[in-house]
Amino acid sequence: MQQLVERDNRPGKIKTTSYWWDITPRPAPTTGALPKSVDVLIIGSGYTGVNAARETAEGGRSTLVIDAEDLGFGCSSRNGGQISTSIKPTFDDLRGRHNEDVSFRIRREGMEGLQFVKDIIKTKNLDCDLRVTGRFHGAHAPKYFDYLVKQSKTQPKGLEVPMEIVPRAEQHKEIHSDRYYGGVVFPAHGHLDPGKFHAELLKLAQKAGATFVSHCPATRIEKSGQGFTVTTPKGTIAARDVLIATNGYSGPLSPWHRRRVIPIGSYILATDPLPGGAGKYIPKDRAVSDSKRIVVYFRQSPDGQRILFGGRARLSEKDPIVALPSLKSLMTDIYPDLKDVGVSHTWVGFVAYTFDTLPHMGKQDGLWYCMGYCGSGVNLASYFGTRIGQQILGKKEGQTALDGLAFPTRPLYSGTPWFLAPSVGYYRMLDRMGL
Repeated sequence: MQQLVERDNRPGKIKTTSYWWDITPRPAPTTGALPKSVDVLIIGSGYTGVNAARETAEGGRSTLVIDAEDLGFGCSSRNGGQISTSIKPTFDDLRGRHNEDVSFRIRREGMEGLQFVKDIIKTKNLDCDLRVTGRFHGAHAPKYFDYLVKQSKTQPKGLEVPMEIVPRAEQHKEIHSDRYYGGVVFPAHGHLDPGKFHAELLKLAQKAGATFVSHCPATRIEKSGQGFTVTTPKGTIAARDVLIATNGYSGPLSPWHRRRVIPIGSYILATDPLPGGAGKYIPKDRAVSDSKRIVVYFRQSPDGQRILFGGRARLSEKDPIVALPSLKSLMTDIYPDLKDVGVSHTWVGFVAYTFDTLPHMGKQDGLWYCMGYCGSGVNLASYFGTRIGQQILGKKEGQTALDGLAFPTRPLYSGTPWFLAPSVGYYRMLDRMGL
């Protein structure tokens, strides 16, 4: 049952479930007995899990996907739906850690991930409201506009991404706000309905022969012969290959993985329908982001009536109603005239950051893993989920630039990000100062 609470400023109710679930409700809980054994067991039914399952099932492997909650319950059906070429570190940043060839190929993976999403939607005729309308990235201080201009003119050969400079005098063509000092448009980027996208990917995996069981948490994994035995409340399963695909919802099941991902709450609100629609505020239906260290992102709803606005509103609060005033203040900093607009939905999903801001995939102690998309999971989780599925099958096309990279952690970190509060506070101060 949806949790409803009183709206903070006028009579009515705010839903604390994802706006996307109104359009595409989560699948009904599955029933039936678990198989005694499978070739491939995938833990987690988000974008990573469903794409990997499609690959292994199409490859002839008996495949079971289990999830502790409804299928797609996590951030795969809670995110803002933006798609981009977002590998976080720049080419220069990567060259400080890896050789030039590896750095180049890592950056190319982001470009491949975006194209993968566009291609699978087109070739499989997926109904998910994909719109390649571009992304406006606003400069929150003058020096960041200068940086964006320089970036557009100095892209490394082979890593060029189309960019269109928008001076401040022209930014009202992109966004009805004076908050920014100009920006840049990435015309190849866009957005989709993430709930519909997940549902369509789920259908593809099921059609390929993969089985899905919800409300079935894995509670223990033990090595057994050439494979593993996985314990759940519904019984035990023997599996030759096991994939950990839990991303921002990784828990104590596998401490090694939990120590390497940082769960960060990403909060989103949906406004009430706006008089005249959301086109007044985002005239070209772009996805929107900005250059602040503490991320915000927003867009029109697919029907063009609302603004869906997201950001890192709180550090550890899991109640989106408590976080709502902070989130709304981020929105009204950009759109002051939305101060009194009503909110119909507010919710939170947990993304997984990593200490080197790169996704990671591979094998540890015999367990496959794929996670750490750093807030760009729509395209990266779908793309790398497909690749890890191909790796499980032993296919050459599953190889990526991430293969063999060390997956770093930090001393004293066990999965609870105690260091976020001081770090985020410091970054917010720098953002306010335009530094």
